[in-house]
Amino acid sequence: MDLATLVGLLAAFGLMIFGIAQGEEGIAGIMAFVDVPSVLITFGGAFMAVLAMCPSIPDYIKSLKTLTLAMKQVSVNEEETIRSIINLSNVARKEGLLALEEAANGIEDEFMKKGVLLIVDGTDPELVRSIMETELACVETRHKKNVTFWENLGSMGPAWGMIGTLIGLINMLGNLEDVAAVGPNMAVALVTTFYGSVLANWICAPISTKLKSNNDTEIQMKEVMVEGLLSIQAGENPRVIEEKLKSFLSPEKRSAFSSNGGGEE
Repeated sequence: MDLATLVGLLAAFGLMIFGIAQGEEGIAGIMAFVDVPSVLITFGGAFMAVLAMCPSIPDYIKSLKTLTLAMKQVSVNEEETIRSIINLSNVARKEGLLALEEAANGIEDEFMKKGVLLIVDGTDPELVRSIMETELACVETRHKKNVTFWENLGSMGPAWGMIGTLIGLINMLGNLEDVAAVGPNMAVALVTTFYGSVLANWICAPISTKLKSNNDTEIQMKEVMVEGLLSIQAGENPRVIEEKLKSFLSPEKRSAFSSNGGGEE
């Protein structure tokens, strides 16, 4: 569970409720922000509009479920991955590339394992790069599809909120004879705009941004693997490989990695 996402969403909702409760009516004033027709227009309209954008209903449901991906902690250890690659380079340097086949059995990451086995099979380096970069592109495309879903939903929220507000204003202006009802009707009309902003900025924007961040982290880690494995196949010195892969790390992590000891020849 990614506590940053969970705590951020809950805290944002709590602060919103706190702000509402600061009105003259206190906590009872929350009921002024509850309107079933507004919920149906804003949330229902936004979600159904996005459904119309999706290729199929199963794709729509699958995209909705990616909400859980944003709640999961991405388990990526850059330093450990680099050390694993350096260890493989030491094995290849001492025993040859064929010795990597046995080492591949202990690799949990399927992407890295696939690359090692391609090297063991004697695949041309350019073909290895092409195969692994193609897989990287496919992974990024799938991730981008999920991000786009939440971005589309975020853009539909305020749009349908405005539609609901316009509906409310039209109904209100059509019944101006009852002056006492103008204020309450105006409040109800504005609630839909409020719902649209909440949907876009409380849910969709954080989720899409977190999915982008997770994608960037995973793609960078896989790029480290590609560069490392191709360097092993090229027969580069483990020390050289280490320095090359350390360039992917931040200065702080780079210093910590060096102080803890890197690869050996």
